[in-house]
This record gives sequence, C-alpha cells and structure tokens, in this order.
Amino acid sequence: MTTDHHATQETTHEQIAKRLHSVDQRYTPVRRAIIEALLFAKRPLTVAELLERLEGVPQSSAYRSLSTFVEAGVLVRLQGSDGEGRFELAEDFTGHHHHHLVCSTCGAVADIEPSSRLERALAEAAEAASDLGYVVTGHRFDLMGTCPRCS
Repeated sequence: MTTDHHATQETTHEQIAKRLHSVDQRYTPVRRAIIEALLFAKRPLTVAELLERLEGVPQSSAYRSLSTFVEAGVLVRLQGSDGEGRFELAEDFTGHHHHHLVCSTCGAVADIEPSSRLERALAEAAEAASDLGYVVTGHRFDLMGTCPRCS
C-alpha cells in the first residue's frame, strides 16, 4: 500500500467518523473493520461475504453497524436479483461515481464505469423529471444480465 493510498484511506476514515458523530454514533473498531473490508473488496458485499472477512465479529453486530451506516449515509444498500442486500461506500466517501451490473441468476453486483454519453442521457432524464415538478437529487442505474460465471 502506498503512502498516498494510506493517507486517502485515513481521510476516508476521518470523514466517516465525523459523519457518525453527527448522528450521535461512534466509529467503533468493528465499524472500522467493516469499512476496511469494503474498501479492500472494491465491490459491493453481502452480509455473508462481509462476515467471512471479519473474523470474530458477531452477525448481530454486523447487521446493527450496517443499519447505522446506511441511516447515516455512509453506506448504500444495493438489492441483488437474489433478494440479498449488498453494501458499498456512498459516493460521498469514495468520490467514485459508477453504476452497477446485476446478475439475474446469482444476484452478484459489479461496478461499471459510466460513459459520458450515458451520463448525458441521465441528465436529460433528470431535466424531464424536473419539468414534471420532481426535485432530482441523484441517480442510480443498474443493468441486469448474466455474469460470466453464470453464462
């Protein structure tokens, strides 16, 4: 791990601690371990996948922490086609805007980089929504299909 990467992770941890503090929550060692696992994974993880990476963390603690993170806007919960929730850091903390590929067979979720053409089309859709009186605060775009493992 480079020093710059380590500094960036520490900044992320500091920002998360501040966000949790703003909603009267603490950034405990278990919560930090969850964030570390998600940073290392580089993709959305299910609770089961997180628990595999978090030695000795009780399932109940993981669920409580994930719920707190989602309520505080630190994590985003994505729904896989298998009904399992998957969790990833909110873009506020990654600075990485992306969309998702969802496997309709196994439910896996992978990140995909949006093209500028797609982003322009989504901006046009947001403008159309605005014309109808909606206040658009963001967007999410998921493509459904079959992952290479299930194909």
